Amino acid sequence: MTTGMTIIIADDHPLFRGALRQALLGMAAHPVILEAGDFETARASASQNPDADLILLDLSMPGASGLSGLITLRAEHPGLPVVIVSASDDSATIRRALDLGASGFISKSASIEEIREGITAVLDGNIYTPGGYQRGAEPDAEIGELIGRLRTLTPQQSRVLSMLAEGLLNKQIAYELGVSEATIKAHVSAILLKLNVDSRTQAVIQLGKIGAPAAAA
Repeated sequence: MTTGMTIIIADDHPLFRGALRQALLGMAAHPVILEAGDFETARASASQNPDADLILLDLSMPGASGLSGLITLRAEHPGLPVVIVSASDDSATIRRALDLGASGFISKSASIEEIREGITAVLDGNIYTPGGYQRGAEPDAEIGELIGRLRTLTPQQSRVLSMLAEGLLNKQIAYELGVSEATIKAHVSAILLKLNVDSRTQAVIQLGKIGAPAAAA
């Protein structure tokens, strides 16, 4: 670990953000800590701090549902490690988070030392999971297939899918991404093909499935 690093804490509970801040401030690196209480603030913080070293992301916060927030951040900032910090720490949720690009998973029931251990592991380039976690087979075959299809999307296609989920039109997405509307149409066609659906609405419904908690899937 090096000094001068920046870490974003994204959680809607001030007390838990405070606990994470306490854990981070006790580390030798003395990182700059940025806090976000909702997903849009977290996205903005990641965009405004392109050299950030890590984001700690709660799975359930205003503006994002379940793993959909992870998908969006991985699409918009593929070089930014994302560590999920969640009370939903069953093996299926952990597995799905890792499959969708998370660099680690820390349970909200973890001690301060465990939190530091997990953050240090990820900053050192490793994947961190809670002690006792055993990776098994995906219990829901449909979700497993969907995750496999989502992983075939390029980062730009994942961004377009996230924007479709926000209700944006092709023209608006093209403006946001600085490309032509024809390029967006091509991306949408590729997304529909890869997700094996026939419409934008169906694609958004598929993304919503992965946003649901594992226990409810």
